[in-house]
Amino acid sequence: MTSNKTQIASSHLALATVLGLAFVATPALAEAAEAEAEQPTGSTQVEDDVHNRQADGIGTIIVSAQGLKELDVLAGTSVVEIRDIQRDGVTGQIGDLLTKLPGVSATSFAPGSSRPVLRGQQGERVRVLVDGVGTSDVSNTSVDHATTIDPITVERIEVLRGPAVLLYGSQAIGGAVNVIDKRIPTRMPDEDFHFDGFAGIDSATNLRTGAGSLDVGVGTSLVFHVDGSWRQTDDVEIGGFQVAQALRADLLADADVEADEGNLDEAAELREAANQRGTVPNSAMESWTINAGLGVILGESTFGASLGWYDTNYGVPTRPGADHHHGEEVTAGIAAAAEGEGEELVTIGLKQFRADFKGDVFLGDGAFERLKLRVGYSDYTHTEFEGAEVGTVFDSTSVEARAELVQNTGGTLRGSSGIQYQHRDFFAVGAEAYIPPNLTDQVALFTLQELGTGPFQIEAAARAEFTKVEAQTLGIERDFDTFSGALGLVYEGIDGIRVGINGSRAERAPSAEELFSNGPHIATQAFEVGNADLRTETAWGLEAYARGNIGAGTFNLTVFKQWFGNYIFLEETGEEEDDLPVFQYLQQDADFFGIEADVNYPIIDGEGFRLITDLRASYVEAELADGTAVPRIPPLSLLGALEAQTGAFDVRGEVQWFDKQDRTTVFETPTDSFTLVNALIAWRPLADNQNVTVQLAADNIFDVNGRRHASFTKDFVPLVGRNFRASVRLSF
Repeated sequence: MTSNKTQIASSHLALATVLGLAFVATPALAEAAEAEAEQPTGSTQVEDDVHNRQADGIGTIIVSAQGLKELDVLAGTSVVEIRDIQRDGVTGQIGDLLTKLPGVSATSFAPGSSRPVLRGQQGERVRVLVDGVGTSDVSNTSVDHATTIDPITVERIEVLRGPAVLLYGSQAIGGAVNVIDKRIPTRMPDEDFHFDGFAGIDSATNLRTGAGSLDVGVGTSLVFHVDGSWRQTDDVEIGGFQVAQALRADLLADADVEADEGNLDEAAELREAANQRGTVPNSAMESWTINAGLGVILGESTFGASLGWYDTNYGVPTRPGADHHHGEEVTAGIAAAAEGEGEELVTIGLKQFRADFKGDVFLGDGAFERLKLRVGYSDYTHTEFEGAEVGTVFDSTSVEARAELVQNTGGTLRGSSGIQYQHRDFFAVGAEAYIPPNLTDQVALFTLQELGTGPFQIEAAARAEFTKVEAQTLGIERDFDTFSGALGLVYEGIDGIRVGINGSRAERAPSAEELFSNGPHIATQAFEVGNADLRTETAWGLEAYARGNIGAGTFNLTVFKQWFGNYIFLEETGEEEDDLPVFQYLQQDADFFGIEADVNYPIIDGEGFRLITDLRASYVEAELADGTAVPRIPPLSLLGALEAQTGAFDVRGEVQWFDKQDRTTVFETPTDSFTLVNALIAWRPLADNQNVTVQLAADNIFDVNGRRHASFTKDFVPLVGRNFRASVRLSF
């Protein structure tokens, strides 16, 4: 077994190696410092443009990977800006915030835990990042584990789909969500200090939330930053019965059986569970965060570091009637009704300490323009409580570092190349420690390049990864060498429109959870069994797209197909262990096909008034080689909205429709179609400061009981019912 000292030494060595690359640029720093006096302070032109476009109500796309802003390898990128975050809600989890984007759904396990689903993929195939490095939580391990990001403290969110994920690793084979925050300042404020604030309430969860961010400039090159947030909700109000129709029928049938056998108390409990409506019990949550950072701006170079703390406690809703179907060994601590103690509530207490470093070094006019450095360290603890007792503790210490050299854009070849390192030390102990202690180490080399300046351009990307996954207590070590690549052709012969096609081949190493799991997992109501002999997962992909301008409007259309080899999935075996159905990780070929589209067009574009139509669509289907459906694939969804904009007011109404999903595997239940109708009004009361916004919104106006098919808990955790929201965001 690898000793802790050896693990710490290896982590420190990785940090030192990446940070040491900064000294390559040392000669450029002096030149940059001399140039500083000639550089104006304040927001960059790009950032000014963002604020201007936001004031006009027009979305903008910024990709944080320098030198790659025009690469259509990144054609699958969507960006959510600050105004969209306020408009689409102040949910505490990143997954639910993004569900209106084409190609995006959410796991929606509970209000305190929801992760993005991209193109039908979730878990180990979707990476959630903070400014290019992982969140370092264990949300990939299970759907009941929260993502350690509070959306109301971020600056923007990039959603990457398709070949773009080669920037961030094979664990993002389905896509990546990159959250950009301001913890590490990269520019001097225009004023002596800059403050951003947010506060919000709602009716369906009794939400109370607030956040603040302060940047203070010292001299001409130093910026201090501090931010924090707090959020609290009660149990979620819903539009009807808690349990889905099929589950409700089963519970009522079981109640009749118990009554016929003379078990009147059990029959009454089952009927009570079946008829629970109006709220989801044990769905309340509370969280708070605090972060502090320091940035040094030396001309066109910046350096900085930050420290942060994330703390949340949230309820895990229990499947009604679960104690009736499962034995004492599994449900002890979850349901103790047999002992007359009532139901024990399962809650999760999660804490994370995080340290980050960021460097952006200007190298001059040579072959390389910039050296970008990024390091993140995390110490994460996650405790699952069964009533007042500690049930299971998950502990994860991790470090991730990357260094990227950006080429100068003067020539015909433009792009970026780099190296990335990840280390995770994972440990779990307790009743639900179904994953043994394990270590994961990965080193990767990557490059993205674009060639050509005419109407035709060629784009290429490649990534090589070397991964070691070790379960110390089992004495098992697996090594995987994987290679991923993409090649694209772009045509710009039509004014304002880019048309292209990308081909890709991606490989993903199995995770420790897929290899080594072995135990009862109450969150998924399954006894999960890993497979230490899993092979590398591969995927060939083809993606065609067109995007650009239609007069004063914009459009984006993408059609994609993926052919997976050795696709890793959980399959029910038909056996039982600890009164739970046994699910084992297996491999089989699988095909995914999908379409994503959006159109944003001003029907009226007059002086002082605009009327904009916003249309979006998503569709994905997925099938295993044996003809069965891949589990938890979101159905067809459509969104249509009209938004009227004036200098002081925006008024928006939207309808979002989700089709039924009856293409299911044997252990899934179908999901009914549903429609959400939303409306909002945003008021900017200060003519000279468009960044002060007061908003009133009504979500799910008709109190529909909707359920996300991608969710493990969809049959007993529906979406929030009718909800009235009020919020204010200010910046000065």
